[in-house]
Amino acid sequence: MNKLVNLTIDGRKLQGEEGQTVLEVARDNGIDIPTLCYHEEIEPYGACRLCLVEVTKNNRSRLVTSCLYPIEEGLVVKTATERVISNRKMLMELLLARCQGVKVIEDMARKLGVDKPSFKPEYWEKNECILCGLCTRACAEVVGTSAISLVNRGVNREVAAPFLETAEDCIGCGSCVYICPTKCIKMEENGDTRTIVNWKATFKMQKCQKCGKNFAPVKQLEYFRKKLNLPEGFFDVCPDCR
Repeated sequence: MNKLVNLTIDGRKLQGEEGQTVLEVARDNGIDIPTLCYHEEIEPYGACRLCLVEVTKNNRSRLVTSCLYPIEEGLVVKTATERVISNRKMLMELLLARCQGVKVIEDMARKLGVDKPSFKPEYWEKNECILCGLCTRACAEVVGTSAISLVNRGVNREVAAPFLETAEDCIGCGSCVYICPTKCIKMEENGDTRTIVNWKATFKMQKCQKCGKNFAPVKQLEYFRKKLNLPEGFFDVCPDCR
Protein backbone atom coordinates (compact mmCIF):
# COMPACT_ATOMS: atom_id res chain seq x y z
CA MET A 1 0.00 0.00 0.00
CA ASN A 2 1.28 3.45 -0.90
CA LYS A 3 1.89 6.13 1.72
CA LEU A 4 -1.30 7.81 2.94
CA VAL A 5 -1.74 11.52 2.27
CA ASN A 6 -3.99 13.82 4.32
CA LEU A 7 -6.01 16.49 2.54
CA THR A 8 -9.27 18.40 2.84
CA ILE A 9 -11.98 18.42 0.19
CA ASP A 10 -15.01 20.65 0.71
CA GLY A 11 -14.29 20.85 4.41
CA ARG A 12 -13.94 17.08 4.86
CA LYS A 13 -10.72 15.66 6.25
CA LEU A 14 -9.81 12.79 3.93
CA GLN A 15 -6.96 10.46 3.13
CA GLY A 16 -5.75 9.14 -0.19
CA GLU A 17 -2.85 7.07 -1.39
CA GLU A 18 0.24 8.84 -2.65
CA GLY A 19 0.02 9.02 -6.45
CA GLN A 20 -3.75 9.42 -6.55
CA THR A 21 -5.31 12.49 -8.13
CA VAL A 22 -7.78 14.87 -6.52
CA LEU A 23 -10.53 13.48 -8.73
CA GLU A 24 -9.84 9.89 -7.68
CA VAL A 25 -9.92 10.72 -3.97
CA ALA A 26 -13.07 12.82 -4.40
CA ARG A 27 -14.89 10.01 -6.19
CA ASP A 28 -13.68 7.43 -3.67
CA ASN A 29 -15.43 9.53 -1.02
CA GLY A 30 -18.68 10.22 -2.90
CA ILE A 31 -17.84 13.79 -3.91
CA ASP A 32 -19.20 14.55 -7.37
CA ILE A 33 -16.96 16.35 -9.86
CA PRO A 34 -18.28 16.45 -13.44
CA THR A 35 -16.15 15.02 -16.25
CA LEU A 36 -16.52 14.16 -19.93
CA CYS A 37 -13.02 13.09 -20.95
CA TYR A 38 -12.15 10.90 -17.94
CA HIS A 39 -12.21 7.10 -17.68
CA GLU A 40 -10.65 5.16 -14.83
CA GLU A 41 -8.99 2.66 -17.19
CA ILE A 42 -7.24 5.31 -19.30
CA GLU A 43 -4.53 7.83 -18.50
CA PRO A 44 -6.11 11.23 -17.70
CA TYR A 45 -5.90 13.91 -20.37
CA GLY A 46 -7.61 17.02 -18.99
CA ALA A 47 -9.29 17.89 -22.29
CA CYS A 48 -12.81 18.85 -21.22
CA ARG A 49 -11.68 20.95 -18.21
CA LEU A 50 -15.03 20.35 -16.51
CA CYS A 51 -13.31 18.74 -13.53
CA LEU A 52 -11.80 22.09 -12.50
CA VAL A 53 -11.46 22.58 -8.74
CA GLU A 54 -9.86 25.27 -6.60
CA VAL A 55 -6.82 24.19 -4.58
CA THR A 56 -5.03 26.12 -1.84
CA LYS A 57 -1.38 25.54 -1.12
CA ASN A 58 0.93 27.82 0.85
CA ASN A 59 -1.94 30.33 1.20
CA ARG A 60 -2.26 30.62 -2.59
CA SER A 61 -5.36 29.46 -4.46
CA ARG A 62 -5.65 28.46 -8.10
CA LEU A 63 -7.79 26.43 -10.46
CA VAL A 64 -6.52 23.02 -11.55
CA THR A 65 -7.91 20.04 -13.43
CA SER A 66 -8.62 17.50 -10.72
CA CYS A 67 -8.10 14.51 -13.03
CA LEU A 68 -4.43 15.49 -13.47
CA TYR A 69 -3.57 17.10 -10.13
CA PRO A 70 -1.85 14.73 -7.66
CA ILE A 71 -2.83 14.96 -4.01
CA GLU A 72 -0.37 16.48 -1.53
CA GLU A 73 -0.10 16.51 2.22
CA GLY A 74 -2.23 19.31 3.68
CA LEU A 75 -3.81 20.26 0.35
CA VAL A 76 -7.14 22.08 0.62
CA VAL A 77 -9.58 21.53 -2.25
CA LYS A 78 -12.91 23.18 -2.97
CA THR A 79 -15.04 21.70 -5.74
CA ALA A 80 -17.87 24.21 -6.03
CA THR A 81 -16.64 27.74 -5.38
CA GLU A 82 -18.08 30.65 -7.34
CA ARG A 83 -14.92 30.74 -9.43
CA VAL A 84 -15.14 27.00 -10.22
CA ILE A 85 -18.85 27.10 -11.09
CA SER A 86 -18.39 30.18 -13.30
CA ASN A 87 -15.68 28.45 -15.31
CA ARG A 88 -17.67 25.22 -15.63
CA LYS A 89 -20.69 27.13 -16.87
CA MET A 90 -18.61 28.90 -19.51
CA LEU A 91 -17.23 25.55 -20.68
CA MET A 92 -20.74 24.10 -20.86
CA GLU A 93 -21.93 27.06 -22.92
CA LEU A 94 -19.14 26.41 -25.41
CA LEU A 95 -20.07 22.73 -25.56
CA LEU A 96 -23.76 23.52 -25.99
CA ALA A 97 -22.99 25.82 -28.90
CA ARG A 98 -20.82 23.16 -30.55
CA CYS A 99 -22.92 20.08 -29.75
CA GLN A 100 -26.47 21.20 -30.44
CA GLY A 101 -29.01 18.51 -29.59
CA VAL A 102 -26.55 16.13 -27.88
CA LYS A 103 -28.42 14.76 -24.87
CA VAL A 104 -25.48 14.11 -22.55
CA ILE A 105 -24.27 17.69 -23.04
CA GLU A 106 -27.74 19.16 -22.55
CA ASP A 107 -28.32 17.09 -19.40
CA MET A 108 -24.97 18.08 -17.89
CA ALA A 109 -25.54 21.74 -18.77
CA ARG A 110 -28.96 21.70 -17.13
CA LYS A 111 -27.45 20.19 -13.99
CA LEU A 112 -25.01 23.12 -13.88
CA GLY A 113 -27.83 25.60 -14.39
CA VAL A 114 -27.07 26.40 -18.04
CA ASP A 115 -30.13 26.39 -20.31
CA LYS A 116 -28.65 27.86 -23.47
CA PRO A 117 -25.30 29.23 -24.63
CA SER A 118 -24.49 32.91 -24.73
CA PHE A 119 -22.79 32.20 -28.05
CA LYS A 120 -24.99 32.03 -31.12
CA PRO A 121 -25.02 28.43 -32.38
CA GLU A 122 -25.35 29.57 -36.02
CA TYR A 123 -21.77 30.80 -35.85
CA TRP A 124 -20.59 27.30 -34.96
CA GLU A 125 -20.44 24.21 -37.13
CA LYS A 126 -22.56 21.60 -35.38
CA ASN A 127 -20.40 18.72 -34.22
CA GLU A 128 -21.23 15.95 -31.79
CA CYS A 129 -17.53 15.29 -31.13
CA ILE A 130 -16.16 17.20 -28.12
CA LEU A 131 -12.51 16.29 -28.85
CA CYS A 132 -12.18 14.57 -25.49
CA GLY A 133 -9.71 12.06 -26.92
CA LEU A 134 -11.26 9.09 -25.12
CA CYS A 135 -11.57 7.14 -28.37
CA THR A 136 -7.98 7.75 -29.47
CA ARG A 137 -6.61 6.95 -26.02
CA ALA A 138 -8.65 3.75 -25.72
CA CYS A 139 -7.43 2.70 -29.16
CA ALA A 140 -3.80 3.35 -28.23
CA GLU A 141 -3.66 2.40 -24.54
CA VAL A 142 -6.21 -0.40 -24.21
CA VAL A 143 -6.43 -1.98 -27.67
CA GLY A 144 -2.88 -1.09 -28.72
CA THR A 145 -3.51 -0.31 -32.39
CA SER A 146 -3.49 3.52 -32.54
CA ALA A 147 -5.72 3.37 -35.61
CA ILE A 148 -7.09 6.88 -35.05
CA SER A 149 -5.73 10.14 -33.65
CA LEU A 150 -6.48 13.81 -33.15
CA VAL A 151 -5.42 15.72 -36.27
CA ASN A 152 -5.21 19.37 -37.37
CA ARG A 153 -5.43 22.41 -35.11
CA GLY A 154 -7.89 25.06 -33.95
CA VAL A 155 -11.38 24.91 -35.41
CA ASN A 156 -10.25 22.19 -37.84
CA ARG A 157 -9.20 19.77 -35.10
CA GLU A 158 -10.89 16.38 -35.37
CA VAL A 159 -10.51 12.67 -34.74
CA ALA A 160 -9.58 10.77 -37.87
CA ALA A 161 -7.63 7.93 -39.43
CA PRO A 162 -4.29 8.77 -41.09
CA PHE A 163 -4.72 11.06 -44.10
CA LEU A 164 -8.50 11.13 -43.40
CA GLU A 165 -8.84 7.84 -45.26
CA THR A 166 -9.89 4.31 -44.21
CA ALA A 167 -8.41 3.32 -40.86
CA GLU A 168 -6.22 0.44 -42.03
CA ASP A 169 -5.06 -0.45 -38.51
CA CYS A 170 -8.60 -0.53 -37.09
CA ILE A 171 -9.63 -4.03 -35.99
CA GLY A 172 -13.33 -3.25 -35.62
CA CYS A 173 -13.46 -3.91 -31.87
CA GLY A 174 -15.79 -0.96 -31.28
CA SER A 175 -13.93 0.32 -28.19
CA CYS A 176 -14.11 3.86 -29.61
CA VAL A 177 -17.86 3.49 -30.08
CA TYR A 178 -18.52 2.24 -26.57
CA ILE A 179 -16.36 4.82 -24.78
CA CYS A 180 -17.52 7.92 -26.68
CA PRO A 181 -19.49 10.11 -24.20
CA THR A 182 -21.62 11.77 -26.90
CA LYS A 183 -22.16 8.63 -29.03
CA CYS A 184 -20.91 10.43 -32.13
CA ILE A 185 -18.97 7.40 -33.39
CA LYS A 186 -21.34 5.13 -35.29
CA MET A 187 -21.12 1.38 -35.76
CA GLU A 188 -23.38 -0.64 -38.08
CA GLU A 189 -23.81 -4.39 -38.27
CA ASN A 190 -25.43 -5.96 -41.30
CA GLY A 191 -25.46 -9.73 -41.58
CA ASP A 192 -21.88 -10.94 -41.42
CA THR A 193 -20.23 -7.52 -41.61
CA ARG A 194 -19.54 -4.69 -39.19
CA THR A 195 -18.73 -1.13 -40.23
CA ILE A 196 -17.21 1.59 -38.08
CA VAL A 197 -18.77 4.42 -40.04
CA ASN A 198 -16.53 7.28 -38.93
CA TRP A 199 -13.33 5.44 -39.94
CA LYS A 200 -14.79 4.00 -43.17
CA ALA A 201 -13.73 0.53 -42.07
CA THR A 202 -15.76 -2.64 -42.75
CA PHE A 203 -15.03 -6.06 -41.26
CA LYS A 204 -16.06 -9.67 -41.81
CA MET A 205 -17.59 -11.15 -38.67
CA GLN A 206 -16.60 -14.47 -37.13
CA LYS A 207 -19.41 -17.02 -36.97
CA CYS A 208 -19.55 -19.33 -33.96
CA GLN A 209 -19.15 -22.94 -35.09
CA LYS A 210 -21.57 -24.09 -32.38
CA CYS A 211 -24.49 -21.63 -32.30
CA GLY A 212 -23.91 -19.91 -35.65
CA LYS A 213 -23.99 -16.41 -34.17
CA ASN A 214 -21.73 -13.69 -35.56
CA PHE A 215 -19.90 -12.48 -32.48
CA ALA A 216 -16.78 -10.44 -33.36
CA PRO A 217 -14.74 -9.21 -36.35
CA VAL A 218 -12.31 -11.80 -37.71
CA LYS A 219 -9.57 -9.13 -37.77
CA GLN A 220 -10.09 -8.35 -34.08
CA LEU A 221 -9.94 -12.00 -33.04
CA GLU A 222 -6.84 -12.66 -35.11
CA TYR A 223 -5.16 -9.57 -33.65
CA PHE A 224 -5.71 -10.73 -30.07
CA ARG A 225 -4.91 -14.36 -30.90
CA LYS A 226 -1.47 -13.34 -32.12
CA LYS A 227 -0.95 -10.77 -29.35
CA LEU A 228 -1.74 -13.32 -26.64
CA ASN A 229 -0.03 -16.19 -28.48
CA LEU A 230 -3.18 -18.32 -28.55
CA PRO A 231 -3.52 -21.45 -30.70
CA GLU A 232 -5.18 -21.52 -34.13
CA GLY A 233 -8.93 -22.01 -33.85
CA PHE A 234 -9.10 -20.58 -30.32
CA PHE A 235 -11.88 -18.20 -31.37
CA ASP A 236 -13.86 -20.67 -33.48
CA VAL A 237 -16.66 -20.56 -30.88
CA CYS A 238 -18.21 -17.55 -29.14
CA PRO A 239 -17.75 -16.80 -25.40
CA ASP A 240 -21.28 -18.06 -24.66
CA CYS A 241 -20.57 -21.48 -26.18
CA ARG A 242 -17.01 -21.88 -24.96
